[in-house]
Amino acid sequence: MATVNVKINGREYTVDKNATVLEACREASINIPTLCFMKDINAIGACRLCLVEIKGARTLAAACVQPVAEGMEIFTNTPAVQKARKLNLELMLSDHDMSCLSCEKNQKCELQQYCKEYGVTDQYHFAGETNKFDIEETTPYIVRDNNKCILCRRCVAVCTHNQAVGVIGANDRGFDTHIGCAFDKSLSESPCIGCGQCIVACPTGALREKDDTQKVWDALSDPTKHVAICAAPSIRATLGECFGMEPGTDVEGKMVAAIKRLGFDGVYNMNLTADLTIVEEANEFLTRFTTGGKLPLITSCSPGWIKYCEHYFPEFTDNLSSCKSPQQMFGALYKTYFAEKMGLDPKDIFFVSVIPCTAKKFEVQRDHQNAAGVPDVDVAITTRELAKMIEKAGISFTTLPDEDFDSPFKTGSGAGAIFGATGGVMEAALRTAAATLGVKLDKLELCDVRGTEGIKKASYKLGDHTVNVAVVSGTANAKKVLEGIKNGEENIDFMEVMACPGGCVNGGGQPVQPMSMRNYTDLKAIRAKVLYDADKDMPLRESHKNPEVEMLYNEYFEKAGSHKAHEVLHTSYVKRGK
Repeated sequence: MATVNVKINGREYTVDKNATVLEACREASINIPTLCFMKDINAIGACRLCLVEIKGARTLAAACVQPVAEGMEIFTNTPAVQKARKLNLELMLSDHDMSCLSCEKNQKCELQQYCKEYGVTDQYHFAGETNKFDIEETTPYIVRDNNKCILCRRCVAVCTHNQAVGVIGANDRGFDTHIGCAFDKSLSESPCIGCGQCIVACPTGALREKDDTQKVWDALSDPTKHVAICAAPSIRATLGECFGMEPGTDVEGKMVAAIKRLGFDGVYNMNLTADLTIVEEANEFLTRFTTGGKLPLITSCSPGWIKYCEHYFPEFTDNLSSCKSPQQMFGALYKTYFAEKMGLDPKDIFFVSVIPCTAKKFEVQRDHQNAAGVPDVDVAITTRELAKMIEKAGISFTTLPDEDFDSPFKTGSGAGAIFGATGGVMEAALRTAAATLGVKLDKLELCDVRGTEGIKKASYKLGDHTVNVAVVSGTANAKKVLEGIKNGEENIDFMEVMACPGGCVNGGGQPVQPMSMRNYTDLKAIRAKVLYDADKDMPLRESHKNPEVEMLYNEYFEKAGSHKAHEVLHTSYVKRGK
């Protein structure tokens, strides 16, 4: 590595000659404030918070875009630097809705934190005309409030670079600049996929998920309703972050205890229907693979990916697995099998899912998701919404004793647990596919499809068959692989796609962490480790061996892929186009 010598605040350092001043300072353990910078995808110097003084330069420089040079002398905390950063914060606040107490991001807002650090107390230094924007809430999943937007363009960067969707950008110029869709159309009129990655990227309260918690509170207080809930595999790996716990803390027991204290009639483990999805999906894959069916088979449990496929690659909708997602399978199972078993009218059941994904709010409204003649799932709430309900109920989360899910849907295998990490669905499916073919894998850990890389490929020998697989997260990466398949450059039999980079552990509904952490910490890997550790420690690690799954087939579905299974557990798709 070629290096240069620089001075930072009077001390000498040797740094990579291709580094920026921001990177060089971080190597020196000096954290420079940023609001627009996102490592590898958004270095535009727009927020002007990262200004530093460079000896000999006539003006202050934006550290995120300023390259280092031999002999450069950098000063990060001079009076001029401090004054400029404070001035730029005041300018942001001069056109910013200051309703901080009622803001979704209160005490988690990066702008608020920097204002505190630099002693900015109000916006009156630049009092004058302000923009007034209508709040945009035309979709079932995202609310945009441009009155709180600081034009950092982080949402634009993730939508364009990570997701290859690019439905938002900067409209108008100067004082009138605002973020929105082309020609100021509503988000519902665009091919937005609802992934929520823009929410995770936003440093302020300008973007948030649509809050459905009141619907849940209303159902819980309705004596005519039987209210049940299930929690997705990844929630137990992330919920603790909402209560100040370290990322990577497994809070399954506390999560269950907290939800039970909210008053639900049943609290269940979505890992069960992750296992059920695997049994159905593995059967579907082997049927297609051995009979010359449509390949590659592409997984269907990520609704953001499904909507992306329908909009941008409609020719691949026939490749999608017809399996419902674990969320929808659980609701369908509960309102058919369980309702019949318990003598409940499906119309009187209110079923809730806790999920890492804002796109699930769209999924509950899709056609062909009503196995009992009513919606399979009534409301999908995110990890953040569940945390809000726990806080509102006055539950002391961190002091709760561990409790277990309710029967009869409490058991999930290790294969179901890893669903929440990119590669987990593929690994789980291959475990069951191999067993179905009578093949014993050398080991259940399929390391080639693990890890947070955006595209992973592998080949596995299953008896007389060689299966070529691909695992993709982030729809920009899905685009690359699908185009390769269309061009004949890729030979893939089975493909897993997760809309969100890293999978569900990094979903758009997961706890928001500041970009200062996300830029330099592999949060996806830390969260995924919780799930892989759970799998490793479980005696039950294959979906088809789950005794509750076996019970469901014996009592209700007969076998994987049966007519009854298709009625309840499978769905169809729409060729939407852009």
